[in-house]
Amino acid sequence: MRNEEQKIDRSDISIVLNVPQSILLALRETPERFGAEARMALASKLFEMKRLTSGQAATLAGVDRVRFLLDLHKYGVPALDATEEEFKAEVENA
Repeated sequence: MRNEEQKIDRSDISIVLNVPQSILLALRETPERFGAEARMALASKLFEMKRLTSGQAATLAGVDRVRFLLDLHKYGVPALDATEEEFKAEVENA
């Protein structure tokens, strides 16, 4: 079902982010790499705000759930910032 969810979640909607070329040059990033990092940063923040589950956020970031949880520290977001009830619900929905 996870692969099916990812196919559904990655449907037709695109959001365009205009980034000045000077930013990419200053960061020494390609547009593709910058886009991947921007998706991860957005997904991390929405997860931190409890707007998305870790699975939903991982799908948004374009990575698997384990990779998403392991990389959260790079964005200053704790992977396990949940009450016991929230943690149980997260495990049941995995």
